[in-house]
Amino acid sequence: MDLSEHTIASLQAELENSGLKASHAGPLLRAYYGAGPVPSPNGRSFPTGLARILEDHAARRMEAIAARSVSGDGTTKLLMRLADGRTVESVLMPDYRDDRAAGCISSQVGCAMGCDFCATTKTGFERNLAAGEMVEQFLALRQEAGARGRRLQTVVFMGMGEPMLNFENVCGAISKIADNSTGALGFRQVTVSTVGIVGGIDALASSGLKVHLAISLHAPDDATRTRLLPAGRRFGVEDILSAADRYQAATARPVSIQYCLLDGVNDSTEQAAELARLLKGRRMHVNLLRYNPTGLSLRGETYRPSTEQATEAFIALLREKGVVSHIRRSRGPDIDAACGQLRGRSEA
Repeated sequence: MDLSEHTIASLQAELENSGLKASHAGPLLRAYYGAGPVPSPNGRSFPTGLARILEDHAARRMEAIAARSVSGDGTTKLLMRLADGRTVESVLMPDYRDDRAAGCISSQVGCAMGCDFCATTKTGFERNLAAGEMVEQFLALRQEAGARGRRLQTVVFMGMGEPMLNFENVCGAISKIADNSTGALGFRQVTVSTVGIVGGIDALASSGLKVHLAISLHAPDDATRTRLLPAGRRFGVEDILSAADRYQAATARPVSIQYCLLDGVNDSTEQAAELARLLKGRRMHVNLLRYNPTGLSLRGETYRPSTEQATEAFIALLREKGVVSHIRRSRGPDIDAACGQLRGRSEA
């Protein structure tokens, strides 16, 4: 019995088919998602068979951690081994508050997007993750946070893979992770990040989940963006931002723009001015990301992070033009915490 793939209703049906009480379904799932066992509806312990299921899940989760890297800044990257032997990465990042942490979850094994500065793309695409495999990443991160005296406060689907290309399973995982009857994280605490798959953005807007949306833009013009992200050939910057507008209108959730600054590629003041022009009148904020170098790219480029001077000039211009913007600290550079790096090392 795989609890990661169940809702309360589906688990009730399975328990009944097994000759067990359907009333155990809710408490059993809450125990599975929580920090420890909770009583069954009659206030007693679970029947031996159900208690063993919880124990087996916890044991398998620990065994699935194929590697763990901990940075000096507290960032922890987990390499999770799946049932078929493939691996994916999950990351726990400490919050500025001592009692909180944020998690990053993968949605695919590998990635087909081909983003030239990303380590994940070097392995290519292997397969989509099932909803339960994403749920297990969430629970592993929740457990890691708890072991450090922190609470997993937010989760972003921004690890390996493009979430919009595994849409149904990602939505299924979010429903389990966020819903009060199971994972109880809260939909406002979940962000889905995309390179700008317009159809996926519209589908997410129609899903009713009302999670946050982050768009990996990385350039304000189609020519530079296509150089960095091949998906730019299919989805132009204006089309992506129009889809973001529709998402905001449908969900009332501000959209964040992710922009990884690369030295001499997308970090000029002219590009900052163009980004500000695009976002004028839009209720969006920009997260400027410091690049964690990943070595030689697929196109034979060696990208470098922008200088401090270029970074400060870029954000100063954005703010001067009225764009809400922040510089996100680089996390875990001493453990190669950029997406795909731990997996690449382990499989080299």
